[in-house]
Amino acid sequence: MTARDFLILIAGCIGPSLVVSWGAARVICGRAASWGFLDRPSPRKIHAAPTALGGGLAIWLGVVLPFAAGQMVLWLWHRAAAAGSDPLAGWPLADFIRPHLAGLWAQSSDLWLLLGLATLLMLLGLADDRRGLDWRLRLAVQTAVAAAVVFGRGWKLNIAGGLPLVAGGLSIVWIVGLVNSFNMLDNMDGLSAGVGTIAAALLAAVMLMVPDPQTHQPHLFVAGFLLVLVGSLVGFLWHNRPPARIFMGDAGSYFVGFSLAAIATVTTYVGGELPGHAALAPICVLAVPLYDLATVVWIRLREGRSPFEADKKHFSHRLVELGLSKTQAVLTIYLLTATCGLGALLLHQVNQVGAVLIVLMVACVLVLIGILETAARRAAFQGARREGQGKSDDAL
Repeated sequence: MTARDFLILIAGCIGPSLVVSWGAARVICGRAASWGFLDRPSPRKIHAAPTALGGGLAIWLGVVLPFAAGQMVLWLWHRAAAAGSDPLAGWPLADFIRPHLAGLWAQSSDLWLLLGLATLLMLLGLADDRRGLDWRLRLAVQTAVAAAVVFGRGWKLNIAGGLPLVAGGLSIVWIVGLVNSFNMLDNMDGLSAGVGTIAAALLAAVMLMVPDPQTHQPHLFVAGFLLVLVGSLVGFLWHNRPPARIFMGDAGSYFVGFSLAAIATVTTYVGGELPGHAALAPICVLAVPLYDLATVVWIRLREGRSPFEADKKHFSHRLVELGLSKTQAVLTIYLLTATCGLGALLLHQVNQVGAVLIVLMVACVLVLIGILETAARRAAFQGARREGQGKSDDAL
């Protein structure tokens, strides 16, 4: 593929989804109150005024509608091709599009299976946004959907060698974990959608850089899906940037988390001449959401609370407690996501020693953040304690 072809692919995937998502979010902002999709302030939330929910529906539309339109065009092409005609004759981009149509037609069933399962989780989140659902029900549905992907379709992470059941179990944990990590990450304006945009863009870059072992061409199907998701998230971010006029809610975080987790299992990231450690690329890209999930669950369990009990113990909240503004906290997490994810672009090009160094670099970044968090919190506690003792001495 030439540089021109890459630009056409990127613009063709991002542009339509961005427009659809932006327009849908604008409409939902105006109708949210009448539809009952309002997120009202509470002690565990940081916004001070009722804010529209339902942004997840806009993100979903930004992904599904462009694919539905593309599927219709693909169906018309298939019928015309079966009749012996060339419906692309005379099109400006015919030479670029024509070689990929047969592959897209063959992959369309997988696409709609993935979108169908993602839609199911989006509807689950939408119901939770509207009425509130018990965490046991939500977790059970998430696990069932993940099992359908892993054991029903056979998409698994290549991280357990020749142990399919172990790989399947870890893949289910991976999908359910990321669904909930993006849900937990959705606690500040622009945070979850921004991290999702960075992660999807980096994974798309990996897919465009890594050749398919069979065709020796970029993984256009996976990259295209991820770029459409990028466009949809960017369109939504226009309304979700501080001060946010709309939140993605559980509908959006479930849809985004599942889409990123599931698409990472669709492609093997390894095979042919590619090294096995290339399979670590999604873990590097999504290290920060997983870090937030792990630390929040650990804090809640350490305090004797349910890991599903909402609070202000998330990574972003902890950064604000250390003195950062909300915007600085969000931008810091963006930078950390990009820093950890950039290593994924190199995994397929290095040997095992290089892969170990990349993984250690990502781990060191996260450990360093944990150390800084702990040290700053201890210093703040000791300062408050000394201030309290000083006031007590003055009273004496």
